[in-house]
Amino acid sequence: MSLPASVSSWLLVLLCAVSGAYCLGRVRRSGGAAAREAGPEALMGFGMAVMAVPGGFGEGWRAPVLGAVFCGAALHAGWLLRGGIHHAHHLVGSLSMVYMAFMPGSGHGAGRHGAGLPLVTGALLLYYAGYVVLGGSRLVTAGAAGATGTPYPLAGDVQDGQGGQDAQDGHDGGPAEVIRACRLAMGTGMLAMLLAM
Repeated sequence: MSLPASVSSWLLVLLCAVSGAYCLGRVRRSGGAAAREAGPEALMGFGMAVMAVPGGFGEGWRAPVLGAVFCGAALHAGWLLRGGIHHAHHLVGSLSMVYMAFMPGSGHGAGRHGAGLPLVTGALLLYYAGYVVLGGSRLVTAGAAGATGTPYPLAGDVQDGQGGQDAQDGHDGGPAEVIRACRLAMGTGMLAMLLAM
C-alpha cells in the first residue's frame, strides 16, 4: 500500500474511532431513547474503525467477528423498526457492514479492487452518497438556523414520546450540530469504504 493510501486509511480509522468514542460518551451522558440511539452509532463507529485498519490487520478473525456483531446489530435494528421507521438507517448500516465484512478483498485497507456485487455496492453507494449530501445540507441549515434561533429537527433522531425531538434542546447528550457532524462523519466513512471496494 502506498504512503498516501496508508495515510488516508489511518485517517479514516481515526475519524471512525473518534465518532464511536463520542457516541459512547453520549450513551454515558444520556438515558432512555437517546442512549438507545447512541449505542448502535458507537458500535458502528468502532466497527468501521476496525474494518478500515490497513495492512491485513486481523485477516483471520476480522470478517467473522464483524459479521457476527453486525448481524446481531441488524437483528436489533430490525426489532426496533416495529417502533418506527427512524431505525431503518441503522438496519441499512448494519447490513452494509456485514456485506463489506464478508466480501473478499473489501474494506478500506484491503488493496484489491472489484470486490462485491456491483448492483449491491452501487445501491449502497447511492444510499450513502444521498445520506451524506442530505446530512451535510441539514448541518449547514442547522448552522444558519442556530444563528436565527430557529431549531431544525435532527435527521434520524428518536422521538421523545411527546411529539418533540430530544436533540433540539440537547437532551440526547450533546449539541445537535455535533451529533449531526458525527453522523455525517460516519456516513462519509462508510461511503469511502464502499468506494474502496
